[in-house]
Amino acid sequence: MQKDCTFVKILFDMSFYPSSLFRSGYLFAIIIMCTACEPPGDQAYSSPSTACPCNSQTYLEAASLFTQVSSEYKALCLQAYRQATEHLPELAAASEQAAVVLDLDETVLENSPYTAWQVMSGEPYSPATWDQWVQLASAEAVPGAAAFLRFADSLGLRIFYISNREESQLEATITNMRALKLPQVEPSQFYLKSHTSDKSERRRAVIDAGYDIVMLIGDNLGDFHNGYDKPATNDERDRQVEADRSKIGREYIVLPNTLYGTWEGAIYGFDRSLSDAERCMLRSEALRPAPITGAE
Repeated sequence: MQKDCTFVKILFDMSFYPSSLFRSGYLFAIIIMCTACEPPGDQAYSSPSTACPCNSQTYLEAASLFTQVSSEYKALCLQAYRQATEHLPELAAASEQAAVVLDLDETVLENSPYTAWQVMSGEPYSPATWDQWVQLASAEAVPGAAAFLRFADSLGLRIFYISNREESQLEATITNMRALKLPQVEPSQFYLKSHTSDKSERRRAVIDAGYDIVMLIGDNLGDFHNGYDKPATNDERDRQVEADRSKIGREYIVLPNTLYGTWEGAIYGFDRSLSDAERCMLRSEALRPAPITGAE
């Protein structure tokens, strides 16, 4: 007989929690009590590793914690922006109309409070709740981003932000970035999403405006070119990384993002119709476990 999967969550409220609270060490109590957890209906899985989680967003917990509390995350971001700072003057010197192009989310703006909300509420990503987070205009800057942007601005470079935030979110985004005192946050510097997540056309628009893009900075490899985008598999993306090896760390600066990305969509075959249980199963199948038999 299939048992119910029950859980109790003790939350102060269901609103978004400012990231400063997490980083200040405040604890939000969450108690999850699972008497059993099986897929709904008659659906069955071949091993316990593919069992349905009580909270479909629990898998984001470690990723969110890594971003919010680990010193390693901060160090990786600082390392990336240090590389960018060291290479930018040389790259910019080769052009009279040099520009640097950056993604926004998890490159300039850090959004782990949203995924932390997903974990604590059990609610998956949706455009509506993501928009609520964006409208709060309270994202903090990714470590190292502000100093780098001010440095690029001091060199006289043009800075463009090419993001898959919706065009309707421009005002809130500018409000957020001005509060962080970031440079060149006029509407003309933003190329947000209008009809496609592929950023190729928007990068081309910067070039067509007369600028040489000397450096691209992002957390998703599609921020550099569309060879990494859907429908590329993760194996194909790995091969593209090898092809781009000479540019990575110099012209292509990669920020760490454990929260989401095309790499995860590739695990699901970019199929948005999959259930939480099916996504859970595919994540488990993608793992490569060691051949350990367990404790004797």
